[in-house]
Amino acid sequence: MDPIEDLDRRLRETREAVRRFDQLAARRSTVNTQLREVTEAVTRLEAELKKEQRDVTRLEGGFSGFLAGLTGGKQERLTRERAEAQAAAERLDGQRHRLTDLTADLEATGRVLSHLAGAAEAYEQALADKERLLVNLADPRAQRLIDLATRLADTEADLREHDEAIQAGDTARRAVAEMLALLKHAHGASTFDMLGGGAFADAVEHHHLRAADQVAWHAQRALDVFSRELADIGWTATPRLPKVDTRWFADTFFDNIITDALKHQRINRTRNAVTAMSQWLGTSLHTLTAQRNDLAALHTQLLQEREHLLTA
Repeated sequence: MDPIEDLDRRLRETREAVRRFDQLAARRSTVNTQLREVTEAVTRLEAELKKEQRDVTRLEGGFSGFLAGLTGGKQERLTRERAEAQAAAERLDGQRHRLTDLTADLEATGRVLSHLAGAAEAYEQALADKERLLVNLADPRAQRLIDLATRLADTEADLREHDEAIQAGDTARRAVAEMLALLKHAHGASTFDMLGGGAFADAVEHHHLRAADQVAWHAQRALDVFSRELADIGWTATPRLPKVDTRWFADTFFDNIITDALKHQRINRTRNAVTAMSQWLGTSLHTLTAQRNDLAALHTQLLQEREHLLTA
């Protein structure tokens, strides 16, 4: 292999290692922040679940259950309390899954960072070797070839990082779209309920809200991944989905036009917030795609210039 070509290869490889090290260091910082947030959420949700479970226990055999039995409707209230406890358990499970994912990501990032230790020194050595060779050869292309090798390495890394970010953003966009569809169904059922839909409309509404709540945890994990990929290209973003309000005991027990209107407002606020998130994802993906196309054009231009210098 020609000495210059060999040094070009070393420069690209070591430059890529340096960039990867810097990106992973930024990712580690992002993941640590997310871990702190999720750990706090798990602690809060564990307390909420204990409270909901105590409510169920009181109704099953405590004094509250005795009073409910005297006034009637005990079984209905017990069913609702159990549903609320189940919803709390599902939210806790979702955050625990996020905690597991983030912990695994942090450990994997640490392993790669250890492997890349010394990348900056290797890159500087490759630069010095090539500079010395070209100076010894008195080659007039020397400085320009060094600049091109560095720019090519940067551009190739940028292309890969944009591809990864676009893929992660598309996954998040699909998950958020699924959540938004469920909220739209719940909004429609809520509208029908306000017009006198009754118990059936309530049941449909809460079915869609529970489903949206479950999808929300998958969507939030996808957004977490997207934010980490964005950090790799220098974007700072911490997208957060709103909490889906699945409470229904009071709404059903005191079912009237006022509670129906309040439910409708809550659903509408949540739907609007998720719609805004969907629009943000669309705008971000459009910008990322445009940047990726510009990088591809620059990469082609640099390769053509390098080929011209080496074959002239």
